[in-house]
Amino acid sequence: MNKTLVALALTTLGTLALQPASAQDTSLSFFITSAGPGKGAELGGLAGADAHCEKLAAAAGAGSRTWRAYLSTSAKGGQAAVNARDRIGSGPWYNAKGVKVAENVADLHSDNNKLGKQGSLTEKGGVVNGRGDDPNMHDILTGTQLDGSAFSDGEDHTCSNWTSSGEGSAQVGHHDRQGGGQNPTSWHSAHGSRGCSQSDLQGTGGNGYFYCFAAK
Repeated sequence: MNKTLVALALTTLGTLALQPASAQDTSLSFFITSAGPGKGAELGGLAGADAHCEKLAAAAGAGSRTWRAYLSTSAKGGQAAVNARDRIGSGPWYNAKGVKVAENVADLHSDNNKLGKQGSLTEKGGVVNGRGDDPNMHDILTGTQLDGSAFSDGEDHTCSNWTSSGEGSAQVGHHDRQGGGQNPTSWHSAHGSRGCSQSDLQGTGGNGYFYCFAAK
């Protein structure tokens, strides 16, 4: 009887050992918006931007996740600043082609990430126009410093916390990792925009697009 039980246990263990480990979920968890709301940098604040991410993700079949826009806001009206890096979960994140663009938050903000024109795709898997394309759309709204945090210098880097389509400026990154500005190869903090209107964003190489990450 004991020998039978031992043999059964060994057989069970052997079967389990032969089973493959659970595969990593490589479904869509990061994208650049294929379209903005159409009001320049007036996104309806963080809530409006998140809702836009959710809408686009749902249309792409990824609506079951919790989506967050990679945007920072400044301290204003008694509200504390919000850091983009703190909004997006812990990773890893994959684009629409199943390519891992970053393992975690630290990796995302390091030189090791796989972001760039061929990695930073839309929710549909499309490549966004970059420098040299007509029109250039490589300016991506972030309002964020190089470390992924909000600015604290008292200047407007977020178009009034994503509620203005007129006066102000928004810090943008270059999704193709090239161009001009203080940090031309930065995907999230290259330079400030000319203004907050759709025409101003387009005039400096953007189109009102921003990054979306699956926080869960």
